[in-house]
Amino acid sequence: MERKKVAFYTLGCKLNFSETSTIARSFHDEGFDRVEFEDVADIYVINTCSVTENADKQFKQVVRKAMKLNDKAFVAAVGCYAQLKPEELAAVDGVDLVLGATEKFKITDYINDLSKNDMGEVHSCEIQEADFYVGSYSIGDRTRAFLKVQDGCDYKCTYCTIPLARGISRSDTMENVMKNAKEISEKGIKEIVLTGVNIGDYGKGEFGNKKHEHTFFELVQNLDKVEGIERLRISSIEPNLLKNETIDFVSQSRTFVPHFHIPLQSGSNDILKKMKRRYMRELYSERVSKIREVMPHACIGVDVIVGFPGETDEHFLDTYNFLNELDISYLHVFTYSERDNTEAAEFEGVVPANVRAKRSKMLRGLSVKKRRAFYESQLGSTRTVLFEDENKEGYIHGFTENYVKVKTPWNPELANTLQEVTLTKIDDDGLVRMEFVNVLA
Repeated sequence: MERKKVAFYTLGCKLNFSETSTIARSFHDEGFDRVEFEDVADIYVINTCSVTENADKQFKQVVRKAMKLNDKAFVAAVGCYAQLKPEELAAVDGVDLVLGATEKFKITDYINDLSKNDMGEVHSCEIQEADFYVGSYSIGDRTRAFLKVQDGCDYKCTYCTIPLARGISRSDTMENVMKNAKEISEKGIKEIVLTGVNIGDYGKGEFGNKKHEHTFFELVQNLDKVEGIERLRISSIEPNLLKNETIDFVSQSRTFVPHFHIPLQSGSNDILKKMKRRYMRELYSERVSKIREVMPHACIGVDVIVGFPGETDEHFLDTYNFLNELDISYLHVFTYSERDNTEAAEFEGVVPANVRAKRSKMLRGLSVKKRRAFYESQLGSTRTVLFEDENKEGYIHGFTENYVKVKTPWNPELANTLQEVTLTKIDDDGLVRMEFVNVLA
């Protein structure tokens, strides 16, 4: 009998990528062959995101794409949007199955019958039931692996649906994280990116008990000892949870790289209070100064939201000036979009869409300037680059440990290798050229 083919499409964050990989391995164990999403498959699985308005529209486009490839294919939706708006997704033409937060890792149990449904079948839970932890990591998709260490969030930020989509904060056991890290290293992957919803909150027990079995700092210390991993990267971490002990440890670490991504969301204390963030901008400045003190060459990325309800021109300029003066390397700019069942959706002082767009454009321009200045500060330095394995118009790209993106003419032997290089100049496309320090290994 011919083996069935399954294809995956992931919207959203690194955490979703790690979970898609885990779900894909469960299909492999059930005898399915994984193919690219652009290929004809019997089943298409779409891992959804609920963070931006755009993610909703993207979902419909992805379903249409799958139906064009094979109009008899079985289409399943999983992930955050599937938990928040299951009926809405089930009603999209072509969708056969919608699985919420607790069901997504059991997807193969639901697909014994691959005949198309007139209406998507929904299996979702009350989010309170998402109190168990499923570890996951992505592998084979890229030269780096995303390792999930934590899920859910206990914070009550007024704009965010993640606690509704993923439930309470809960963590993987230290033993299981170490086991997964070893498995990744044995597959020859050089870099692991730690991921989760609120990874600094690592250590809360599996069933969401509030007691921390371990701390994030202990996790970092233990992972640093895993044999065979060349690089570890911390993905987004809240400023109030990024402690000085962790920053100091990373600066001396064998494997942790000098790259931090720290959400700010607003440079105005008034707006931070309305967002119910757990710090003021002064703490944020302290974190940046501490990183710069022990790792002057570190890359620091910042998340920021523009157009939050009540954000006046003064508040926005406050944010702009704060970021302009801060010694950071790049910004991820999010335009605020209303989300059902969030406090902020009821707030007064709605910022007109054209004003949101203008503010977003200003901060994106600032990000380009910041990244350029950061790259310029790195010219002449010697760094280690991990090369990716894609031929991009005759070039191979890679990242230094401190997240400078480089390019050099395509050479397949470089793929998934670490090479010592000197950064020489910034090209017209904004990427950095380099010279190899040693003859290629």
